Amino acid sequence: MTLSAALGLGQTALELGLINSLTVLALFLSYSMLNVCDLSTDGCFTLGACVGAVVAISGHPWLALPAAMCAGVVSGFVTALLQTRMGVESLLAGIIVNTGLYSINIAVMGNSSLLNMNKTETVFSKAKALLRDTPFSAQYKLLVALIAVIAVIVFLSLFLRTRLGLAIRATGNNPDMVRSSSINPAFTTTVGLCVANAFTALSGCLLAQSQKSVNIDIGTGMVTIALASLLIGGTFMGRGSIPKRAVGVVLGSFIFRLVYAIALRFDMPASMLKLVSAVIVIIAISGPYLKSQAPMLRRRLSHGRETGRTGAASATGEGKEVR
Repeated sequence: MTLSAALGLGQTALELGLINSLTVLALFLSYSMLNVCDLSTDGCFTLGACVGAVVAISGHPWLALPAAMCAGVVSGFVTALLQTRMGVESLLAGIIVNTGLYSINIAVMGNSSLLNMNKTETVFSKAKALLRDTPFSAQYKLLVALIAVIAVIVFLSLFLRTRLGLAIRATGNNPDMVRSSSINPAFTTTVGLCVANAFTALSGCLLAQSQKSVNIDIGTGMVTIALASLLIGGTFMGRGSIPKRAVGVVLGSFIFRLVYAIALRFDMPASMLKLVSAVIVIIAISGPYLKSQAPMLRRRLSHGRETGRTGAASATGEGKEVR
């Protein structure tokens, strides 16, 4: 692989990693902070992509971003409503919303499974025109994605320090304590899921405008990718301040995409990429556990070797006595 090819591969992985990291940041809020496993991520990601594409095709690429986020808020509200007001378990609520969003996404796309945006103005084409004849003209996609990620990280860092943000974090830690403090956990859960799903929809919208097409399966497997990236980021950064953990999440998303890009570079069949995702998730989940078990394993191995040497020495001594 030449240097230029490696740099191109790294830039592509970084662009996709930054765009997908918005979904990972959404999972960071809902899963890590709120302690809710939201399985509507795949459908919400596709919803943001569909709404953003339709609005961009109508001639409003910048308006597509808040429109997609509003659609994500609605998705998060419905998921939270099922959990907090109708007694549906969080996992089941996510599955139900994800299933219903499939039909809604088809309807948003005009009963079609594919939207072509080749002749459509997007935020990326606008940025490309704005950066023409500048040193950053070739990195216009990277800059747009980076600005979006920085804005979301800053928002999360400030939001989670507010009274409402602290209540959301407390709800994830101990909902009974929150309830005893006269804070409604149903309200904090609803707000947290709405904000998280807004980020997921924004991620889908940016990906759709980046690749200039949307299909109904664009969000398939996003929850797996986001979970793997979240765990990888946590392995690298560990626990710490919110900005540090958020940066770790973005780093995890980039590493995941880089592994994906390398797998594609080695001509791995597309049908095997889901297996690659599953393997990365297994490594990310089991890595910290195996790391914590490593000292005990080393002690067992060293103890086994010492026992073997002792046994061999005893056998040698007994042999000499017999002679």
